[in-house]
Order: sequence, then structure tokens, then C-alpha cells
Amino acid sequence: MNTIDLRNMSEDQLSEELVNLKKEQFNLRFQQATSQLEKTGRIRIVRRSIAQIKTIMREQKNAEAKK
Repeated sequence: MNTIDLRNMSEDQLSEELVNLKKEQFNLRFQQATSQLEKTGRIRIVRRSIAQIKTIMREQKNAEAKK
């Protein structure tokens, strides 16, 4: 997902997306442990997406606190 799209999302939408990505990360880890994972690069993409969302959520909270 694009960073601009993430910044335009509300806090609830970001939280929902974060939950979905964490579920996907769990499933990917499970597939990797059972040697069923085909796209190993997807783990990296999901992990970075989670970090992006957490960063954007933190930035939005800090911006609200400064107001």
C-alpha cells in the first residue's frame, strides 16, 4: 500500500489494516515453519507495512498532542 494512501486513512482504518497485516504475518510465519511458503519476500513486505502503519499512527497522535 502507498504511504499517501495510508496517511489519508482514519485511525480506525489504520488499526483495522494493522490487524489484517498481523494476521497475514502470522499465517506467513506458520507456512514458513511448515515449509509451505512459496513467496518468501512477502514476509519482508508485510513486516515493513506494519512498521509504516505504526509510524503513521504515532505521527498522527503526536500531531494531535501538539494542538
